[in-house]
Amino acid sequence: MAGWTWPTSDLTTEVVRTERPLLRPFRPDDEDAVLAACQDPGIQRWITVLSLPYTREQARAWVSELAPAERAEGRGMPVAVEADGVLVGSAGVHVRGGRLGPEIGYWIAAGARGRGYAAETAHALAEWALGLGAPRVHLVVDVANTASQVTAGRAGFRREGLVRGCLENRDGGRSDAVLFGRLPGD
Repeated sequence: MAGWTWPTSDLTTEVVRTERPLLRPFRPDDEDAVLAACQDPGIQRWITVLSLPYTREQARAWVSELAPAERAEGRGMPVAVEADGVLVGSAGVHVRGGRLGPEIGYWIAAGARGRGYAAETAHALAEWALGLGAPRVHLVVDVANTASQVTAGRAGFRREGLVRGCLENRDGGRSDAVLFGRLPGD
């Protein structure tokens, strides 16, 4: 598992289509939507890698440099989640090595929550990675984030257990997480 890599070397233009949202590469014109969404306390609570305050420069760097570089270097496939021509979230499949396989993550903008976009996105990204030969995919959810745990189940992931102290908190502390996984037959 530690040696699994993408079977294709060019992820820069890869698009995953679902019934509703389109999962596509970020574009420079996504900057305003990413900036606005990342001001939401709900996103800031669970996505602790976001700097606070989250600035326009950071949004610009994400859509124009960081996300495209992650794809180009084969480290992962971050996607803009677009519904009806509007960016409603962000997600991705990330390869970090180890036994658990590619990791899936997601956030949905406050105004688009409750419509099933996160579950549909996580399911589609899992299917995409498994279809490329990943032996398994996983996601990790803070034990207090019950909404994301429900989303994981709706996306076809199975709860596999508790991982103690694996999440870094903004205050320097650590939190427990629930590990979810999917295999090709799930």
